[in-house]
Amino acid sequence: MASQLERWLEWRLARGYSPRTTRTHGFNMALFLEWARERDLVYPEQITRSILESYQLYLYRYRKADGKPLGAGTQHGRLQLLKTFFSWLCRERLLEANPASELELPRPVSTALPRGLSREEIASLLAVPDIRDPLGVRDRAILETLYATGMRRRELVMLDLGDLDRNEGLIHIRHGKGGKARFVPVGSRAGQWLETYLEGCRERLLGSVGEQALFLTGYGERFSPNSLGNLVRQYLKAAGIDKPGCCHLLRHSCATHMHENGADIRYVQQMLGHAKLDTTQVYTHVTLSALRAVHGKTHPSCGERITGEER
Repeated sequence: MASQLERWLEWRLARGYSPRTTRTHGFNMALFLEWARERDLVYPEQITRSILESYQLYLYRYRKADGKPLGAGTQHGRLQLLKTFFSWLCRERLLEANPASELELPRPVSTALPRGLSREEIASLLAVPDIRDPLGVRDRAILETLYATGMRRRELVMLDLGDLDRNEGLIHIRHGKGGKARFVPVGSRAGQWLETYLEGCRERLLGSVGEQALFLTGYGERFSPNSLGNLVRQYLKAAGIDKPGCCHLLRHSCATHMHENGADIRYVQQMLGHAKLDTTQVYTHVTLSALRAVHGKTHPSCGERITGEER
């Protein structure tokens, strides 16, 4: 199976799957191959539905170093990869039947609404950076850009100077998830902070003349996704915000606030770079307070009082 896995990954790359996604799929499939190898299962024809169900039970019982189980989404993803891999083996006529075809995947858990920040929390967060310092100006520009565009942290750290169209107020995200590119508007406030950063601060941080990264660390280099996440997490803590997540909190806040203010869900989908509208539908929720207000204004019974006789 190991040799066929290499062929499968190469086949996916040739058909446009991003190298990053392919590496992740290869890693997860390698975990299954290691599990199978420990049981002397090395050939595709040795794998049966009952064996795959044993692997599914293994994933369910598995505990990470912190004692927590694998998430339902992780289990689902790894099993879905098996279905895809064995389907490909059948397509290549290396197997007569797909042992994973009738494998019942874990039921998806009810989708929790993304936890974003309130407008008050956003204001508190943006007020934390010390804008008297070049690093503080840079950090304010980073926070404003994340909130204004809803981009992922990896998308932000991969931005180059040429990706910002300062005249049009657009950012070209060339390294989106799945290798997909898109343009997103920056907005006036974030655009002003980007101008301030570029005009007065970036050059003071620059370590190498040839460095093209839009945002630079204190060492004059491009951020890594982890270092950016740590930076945002520190500002959240300084603002007294105790919510899980870091950059994604600003991404969720961007989507939620846009939709609450009337943005069509299809435009939110374009902003976030979601391939499927279903992924964006989670932002169609409304707050309970807004629901109560609308209910009170529109439901015929809300303006009526019951009389003593009715009681």
